[in-house]
Amino acid sequence: MLKFFKVTGYLEALSAIALFFFAMPMKYIFDDPSWVTLTGRIHGGLFVLYMVLVYILKEKYNWSWKIFMIFFVASIIPGGTIWADKRLIEGKKYNS
Repeated sequence: MLKFFKVTGYLEALSAIALFFFAMPMKYIFDDPSWVTLTGRIHGGLFVLYMVLVYILKEKYNWSWKIFMIFFVASIIPGGTIWADKRLIEGKKYNS
């Protein structure tokens, strides 16, 4: 389950970066909003999946609400899910 969570976090981060640094410039510079529609849907789906997984893992590993909120805030910052994974999962600080 943690591996799926990690992969989802990485994909969510990549989709946010793609949305902000590719799709939005395509919309506002080249007047092509189709990229924002597609990338935004993918990013939104990955964000929701990530948050559902955070809640499931919170229950499974008995994480505190503080840890839950760290993952939540990290998911709002582009690339933050990668930081949270490195800090909280790979560091084995809160998953035992």
